[in-house]
Amino acid sequence: MLTILSIVGTRPEAIKMAPVVKILSRHPRHVRSVLCSTGQHREMVQGALDVFGITPDLDLGLMQPDQRLAQLTGQMLARLDVVVQEVSPDWILAQGDTSTVFAAGMVAFYNRVSFGHVEAGLRSHDRHHPFPEEVHRRAADLVADAYFAPTAGAGRTLLREGCRASDIHVTGNTVIDALRDVAARPYDWSSGPLAAIRRMDRIVLVTAHRRESFGAPFRELCRAIRDLASEFRSRGVQFVFPVHLNPNVRRPVYEILDGQPDLTLLEPLDYVSLVHLMQRCELVLTDSGGIQEEAVGLSVPVLVMRDTTERPEGIEVGGARLVGTSYDTIVGAVGERLRATPDHLSAPVPCPYGDGCAADRIVSILLNRAGVDVEPLPAVESTTTSL
Repeated sequence: MLTILSIVGTRPEAIKMAPVVKILSRHPRHVRSVLCSTGQHREMVQGALDVFGITPDLDLGLMQPDQRLAQLTGQMLARLDVVVQEVSPDWILAQGDTSTVFAAGMVAFYNRVSFGHVEAGLRSHDRHHPFPEEVHRRAADLVADAYFAPTAGAGRTLLREGCRASDIHVTGNTVIDALRDVAARPYDWSSGPLAAIRRMDRIVLVTAHRRESFGAPFRELCRAIRDLASEFRSRGVQFVFPVHLNPNVRRPVYEILDGQPDLTLLEPLDYVSLVHLMQRCELVLTDSGGIQEEAVGLSVPVLVMRDTTERPEGIEVGGARLVGTSYDTIVGAVGERLRATPDHLSAPVPCPYGDGCAADRIVSILLNRAGVDVEPLPAVESTTTSL
């Protein structure tokens, strides 16, 4: 029997790994599946897993308030090493680019356990943006034994870096699997966290939490949002900002934006509410990597408050645009979009991030590598460009 240890630590990881964990559970004859949460974002992780009916087998609970990255990573390395000794996995799976992924990859390497990197090959080509994620994902790919690339572009990046073609698998992104599942569910707007939002308004969703923007850049983007909300109040535009729990985000947001008319500040949304809010939006303004994919997957235009992105496919198909964090650029780009007449708005774009079957492909690949005969799914249509 194949023992697979899946490791998650943040909410995006939980969302993107949930489809894989669910598919693994469908093969009890061939797979012993163990899910470990490092607790990097403990409450948010469990909330995301609850959406998919998943409970971690192990929860390390490592996050402490204002913990430094080195402290967190050091604890993860030590605790995950113990977990690996106890579980004795054949494979360790981790997704993305956080401290959890970096630690999972290194512990797999130290213990000579095969490591599968889900969402491999993403690059901004600037090691400080996003920080520290760009270095984390490069390190994870350096020690990986199987690369589950979300797009052909990511696969080609891995080839250029010297990874073996036989270890690179273009699967699509598992976030589209999760997104399609949740978007199709019924949702009651009249109660819960979205009850205060006027659905008939033109809604702009704002999310911001990037570490490299903390300080002056973050305050500047908050001032831009404040002034945009004031300018477009008379046009029926409502800005909705679920505020991240990090105090470096909450302090400037509540200082600059609290009490502004037509600007609704919310606590972090559960994933189901976030997806249904996104579906109703006219525009998304974000610095999140995952939301870039999700909004494009829902054909909602995205303005990305970053100078670089590791997800260029959304920009290439016309679904996303980089606008940075400067006041003038954000105000100009959002204003241009909100003033556009319907004739000048871009048409819905095809999703470049997959077809909703990425998790099936990943599990089939792992089973086939273990000698279990599982018929592979066809190549993902939106990313079939040759490596």
